[in-house]
Amino acid sequence: MKQGIMLATTALGLTLGSAAAAQTMWDMSVVWPEGNFHTQNAMTFAETVNEVTDGDVQITVHSGGALGIRGPEGMAAVRDGLVPIADILMSQQVGENPALGVETLPFLAPTLPDLALLHKFYRPMIEDIAEDMNQKLLYIVPWPGQAVYSPEPIETVEDLEGLTIRVVDANGDSFFGALGAAPLQMPWGEVVPSLAAGTIDGVTTSSSSGVDGSFWEFMGNMNRFNWQASSNIVTVNLDAWNALEAEDQAAIESAAAELEGSFWENSADEDAAKIATLEENGMTVTSPSPELQDALLDAAMPLWDAFKERVPEAAPVIDSYLAVRGE
Repeated sequence: MKQGIMLATTALGLTLGSAAAAQTMWDMSVVWPEGNFHTQNAMTFAETVNEVTDGDVQITVHSGGALGIRGPEGMAAVRDGLVPIADILMSQQVGENPALGVETLPFLAPTLPDLALLHKFYRPMIEDIAEDMNQKLLYIVPWPGQAVYSPEPIETVEDLEGLTIRVVDANGDSFFGALGAAPLQMPWGEVVPSLAAGTIDGVTTSSSSGVDGSFWEFMGNMNRFNWQASSNIVTVNLDAWNALEAEDQAAIESAAAELEGSFWENSADEDAAKIATLEENGMTVTSPSPELQDALLDAAMPLWDAFKERVPEAAPVIDSYLAVRGE
């Protein structure tokens, strides 16, 4: 009997040991605060992955940059295996590959339907870039349209002259430079300290980030330019991905594809809710007049051609999209 118990215990230990060895634990880097909708999406994704893999793959979401990875470092960190998976602002990765800046060209895709159409041509390129950087794209989720936060209302192009404004990428730098502003590129983690220090006077970002940063403490106006599309991508290190069982890979891909649609809906709902929060906290929210809209578009369109010359591999994506739009 004693020998039987010992054999059974040994067999149980081997079984548990095999189960433990099969379990994959991924730490996910997210720079946004816990309440941000991208972070909440990531948490939903992590819970779903746990369910569809029967616990084989468990993801722990670390929000607020807790893992020490700054926004522009996202894809490099995943590539090098510093983290197995991350939620990454794509436009901040143009230093790795300038083609990752296509969707942030000013007024190229100013609405969610426009962006969805652009992604039909653009997503294969993003997937190829990710693979070249030793990672796999799992899903893409856009931010609400990019607004301009400022101390004073912006009613004409002249109101932008000399405004020291935070931008995310080179496209924003070129656009606001052409409008006479003084743009400064910086990641999200530096924005609120820079506002507090007076290093910048204005910010271009989404309604979500305006609430995250309590911008009403620094500025009184949110101008709904919707001048730039901007998306986050969730990618996983390719070595970590390839180490998974095939059935777990299939389950995760299916979950990501199914959730992506609802995450886009979250973005649309998020914009309306956060604009209401900004107004509740005393910010004046306006949209540009037709005259200002035309002036902004006039400044934007030459940047499309300049980008295609600078990044020729992106030209077919842009041209195919514009052809379908009839432009």
